[in-house]
Amino acid sequence: MTIYMSYRTDTESKPYIERTLDISALLRKKSYFLFGPRQTGKTFLIRHTMKNVRIYDLLDTSIYLALSQNPGRIAQELTSRDRIVVIDEIQRLPVLLNEVHRLIEELNIRFLLTGSSARKLRRGGVNLLGGRARTKYLHPLTYKELKGHFDLNRVMKRGLLPSIYFSDDPRADLHAYTGSYFQQEIVAEGVIRNIPAFSRFLRVAALCNSTIVNFTSISNDAQVARTTVYEYFEILKDTLVLHELSSWRKTSKRKPIASSKFYFFDIGVVSILQGREFRQGTPESGEAFETYLMHELVSYCDYLSGEPLSYWRSTSGYEVDFILGDHTAIEAKAKENISIQDIKSLKALAEEKSLKRFLCVSLEPRMRKIDGIVVLPYREFLEALWTGEYS
Repeated sequence: MTIYMSYRTDTESKPYIERTLDISALLRKKSYFLFGPRQTGKTFLIRHTMKNVRIYDLLDTSIYLALSQNPGRIAQELTSRDRIVVIDEIQRLPVLLNEVHRLIEELNIRFLLTGSSARKLRRGGVNLLGGRARTKYLHPLTYKELKGHFDLNRVMKRGLLPSIYFSDDPRADLHAYTGSYFQQEIVAEGVIRNIPAFSRFLRVAALCNSTIVNFTSISNDAQVARTTVYEYFEILKDTLVLHELSSWRKTSKRKPIASSKFYFFDIGVVSILQGREFRQGTPESGEAFETYLMHELVSYCDYLSGEPLSYWRSTSGYEVDFILGDHTAIEAKAKENISIQDIKSLKALAEEKSLKRFLCVSLEPRMRKIDGIVVLPYREFLEALWTGEYS
């Protein structure tokens, strides 16, 4: 049952995209859990960056059955050259974590444990290795990773899952992805018994993307009990389909609200769930652009800065899309001509004198300033973000 992975690509026509997350560097000193939604490229990344490493793929039925019958088989197969071991889709067989724990302690083996959901690992008293493994996340593709392959209009239509961004038929693949993903990952969690009710909820939740969620309204629209709506939201977060953006409350002149906002992890996925296609220049493009910037900021915070990401809204109705750390306010506007009205919330927040920068990221072609607010072309913002200018 010794498995060594070799170079393989799904199609020769798709370019190889170097990812920001350096898993080889992470594993030099510590074991890691690596989580991410399906098709974000976890297995592909491992195959390209970790040559001649022992890998157990639990989606392979023969490997799954062998290890479920005898978890100790991993130890029996190890040789002196096996200092790093990968177990792909670890949530399928959580009992293996006891063996992983033992091998870390006794042989100082470093493990990379990948999966698309941490939910099963957190339930039922599963051994989470007691701090012996850290956690990282792999997100869909970013501006930095795509480089010359980046196209905002393409992003709006397809999202940033690697296989779909470069697909010959992205809408068909997105439909297939959402169907198989939610069947395999969410329904398989075992807590969803009413599939039609969950399907109704999912569409209503998608239509609330990038907003402060009214759970009672979702309950009424989806015809699902309010307590069940809370449970469904937790499932979407645990399966990495949904990001929760907490409110930033360090203002004194204007009282902030405490409710969170929610964003789906990928524009392409949310467009399919909403039943519409995002295009630049349409009324929906603002939501898509904001969701895209949320993805870039979440990825940047996870991969590089480690800073918290939040948003600000006052009880009087002023709202700024993102607060990076405690230093940079960011408003996303999918517009080619920014007006005073577009930056009124940034100006209101600037009166607090508690942040360093106030940015309006837009489709304008050149940088300019309006009453102290910096209006930035989105490419210029992303270049500065990923080079650490806003750290």
